[in-house]
Amino acid sequence: GMAVCRRLSGAELREVLGPAQGLLFDCDGVLWAGERAVPGAPELVERLRRSGKAALFVSNNSRRSVAELERRFSRLGFRGVRGEHVFSSALCSALFLRQRLLGGGGNGGGRVFVLGSEGLRGEVRDAGLRLAGEAEPVPGVAEPVRAVLVGYDDQFTFAKLSRACGYLRDPQCLLVATDPDPWHPLSDGQRTPGTGSLTAAVETASGRKALVVGKPNTYMFDCIVERFGVDPSRTLMVGDRLETDILFGKNCGLSTILTLTGVSRLEEAQAYMASDSAAAKDLVPDYYVDTIADLIPGLDE
Repeated sequence: GMAVCRRLSGAELREVLGPAQGLLFDCDGVLWAGERAVPGAPELVERLRRSGKAALFVSNNSRRSVAELERRFSRLGFRGVRGEHVFSSALCSALFLRQRLLGGGGNGGGRVFVLGSEGLRGEVRDAGLRLAGEAEPVPGVAEPVRAVLVGYDDQFTFAKLSRACGYLRDPQCLLVATDPDPWHPLSDGQRTPGTGSLTAAVETASGRKALVVGKPNTYMFDCIVERFGVDPSRTLMVGDRLETDILFGKNCGLSTILTLTGVSRLEEAQAYMASDSAAAKDLVPDYYVDTIADLIPGLDE
């Protein structure tokens, strides 16, 4: 049916959470803001585990490796979250490239040019791929660059943009982006540019369209299903951004919950609901809560 963006509380909260086998959470703006956990969020994750429900984490943030994210969960008071529970756009982009470059029929060789953080480069390396700009396996013989991967890169330069475009002159070279996020909020109310803005520069300069791995595209859910076999009809998506998290849930056939501790406002969801556009209606969550701590009363002691 059509999503109605209703506050989730009381008896309905138990009706929605009771049959759920698992919840997928976005991270930034949902579990934490900067270096502070959302009050009650660690308790919710703990209570989910105690009631036998999976808590899995699906983030468009490509700055950190899964190992770094695992340490961050622990530092912010989330107990028992293991790396295997965490699906970041960095990890999933590396898995996607491994599939495309090393999978059946690929000739196996080739390197990836990464515009992004050390965490992203680490995930690409861990997937068994080689990075452009590092030592060649055979001295003096340059392997072709088979993909350009754009992630969150706070060291982005004109020279890197130029180099990416050079590689992309080869029609066989893939252009992949970790996520479409245009910007991110900073704690002082300012914004910092996101991967989407850097991808736009590469797309414009190269005349190519990027394959985008992160939410709202369904690839990250495919990764989750492959690892944990979750049933979409019994899985909830909890996020703070209508255009990525809620649309992702909709695209994957999940019920969706907007939490108001992050980017999107309730008024935006209501405006999408009032719109005549079918595309806008896909951005409307089934439910909303002020904070994910409001989900705790829906779980058994």
